[in-house]
Amino acid sequence: MALKKEKEVVASKGEYEPPPLSELQNLLWMNRHSTGHVNEVWPNLYIGDSYTARDKGALFNLGITHIVNAADGRYHVNTGARFYSDMPVLYYGVEADDHPEFDLSLFFYPTARFIRSALSQKGRVFVHCAMGISRSAALVLAFLMICENLTLVDAIKTVRKHRDVCPNSGFLSQLRELDLALMLERKRKAALYKL
Repeated sequence: MALKKEKEVVASKGEYEPPPLSELQNLLWMNRHSTGHVNEVWPNLYIGDSYTARDKGALFNLGITHIVNAADGRYHVNTGARFYSDMPVLYYGVEADDHPEFDLSLFFYPTARFIRSALSQKGRVFVHCAMGISRSAALVLAFLMICENLTLVDAIKTVRKHRDVCPNSGFLSQLRELDLALMLERKRKAALYKL
């Protein structure tokens, strides 16, 4: 249903329009499947959970060079740079709470830059939170939108081919706002090129 409406919007206006939050939630809930502890969702970009975050052997075997902890802090997944001091990895911590009122959008661009920098250096990035479903997924979706020019719908479809993710409604709303802002920026740039 959500995909049909999306296609109708694209067909009627000739361009992408971010679907309403309810349709994005439907997209996330369609065809759910089990997810392991870690999955590669984009070349050299992995989403996982706290179990993998604490398993240095698994991280080594995956060739991880960069870690983004979207649940950083004492009361979350308290690994931190010191935990990985015996490994050749760069660590980036985001102290995010997994509740709809938390403003994760403040971390979209800094995290996207960290991931882009790592991937441009042929690194392998592991992004995690407690379960690898909400906070980490939202940050990876934002990266795909900001750095890879994917729409939110395309980013969700891309990630969900490899991992069952479901950012909370607040994060999803923030991602939709990012999608709208990026769409307006693309339109503005296209208008400038026409001049």
